[in-house]
Amino acid sequence: MGKKNNEKKASEPLPELSKKDYEDTLYKLQVELVKLQRHFIKCGDKILIIFEGRDAAGKDGTIKRITQHLSPRETRVVALGKPSDRDRSSWYFQRYTPYLPAAQELVLFNRSWYNRAGVEPVMGFCTDAEYNEFMASVPEFEHMVVRSGIKLLKYYLDISKSEQAKRLDDRKNDPLAQWKISALDEYAIKKWKEYSLARDKMLAHTHNLTAPWTIARANDKQLARINIIKDLLNRLDYENKDERLVMPDTRIVMEFKVSFIEDGVLEP
Repeated sequence: MGKKNNEKKASEPLPELSKKDYEDTLYKLQVELVKLQRHFIKCGDKILIIFEGRDAAGKDGTIKRITQHLSPRETRVVALGKPSDRDRSSWYFQRYTPYLPAAQELVLFNRSWYNRAGVEPVMGFCTDAEYNEFMASVPEFEHMVVRSGIKLLKYYLDISKSEQAKRLDDRKNDPLAQWKISALDEYAIKKWKEYSLARDKMLAHTHNLTAPWTIARANDKQLARINIIKDLLNRLDYENKDERLVMPDTRIVMEFKVSFIEDGVLEP
């Protein structure tokens, strides 16, 4: 894809989705997810899906719609909190390896080892040496994960500065969303440029054929959810797949290219 096509894709108006269309499509996709789970339980597959993105990018909502009707015995959501002193003194990936999927399991990481490529360097929670070691070793680690038989999908949910500010403000005023409020929220906007630079470095250095990144334009939560689910269903094998239903809109969900950084596809 050339620069002009990338710029066109970034500037194209996204389709509008009515509430009824969203609910109808989501229901059909959740039926497909149940088919997928039936298949990976039968075949002993191991599936790992990583969700990254800025605060309020829509990771929680997307994960909720994916897992809503799946068996909790074979589905796990991993959202680790602040590392302990022991975690900080261990091999960095050691904290995450116990949560990797076994046969017949789907595991979804709501943030992951990529904290060391985003939040930690921006907020000064790791040293330059720790950051550089992570960036050098994470491709090898993920290659090992994939070679072990785990099917790995990585999604980055990208939102604009104005949309993030609106969502963070809405969060403060929603009594049911108080658990989402973090001490780091105030830095999300203040350090916007730093987070953008960290995102760009992360994507450019850790995207490869074995463990590629998929970008989701997530300013519209419903479109992002629908198309992320379509994309993961499209990329995973299972019986009786509705091929037409699971084709994602490539204006919303697309495999990362380094040219996205310069061409305006990612939010600046």
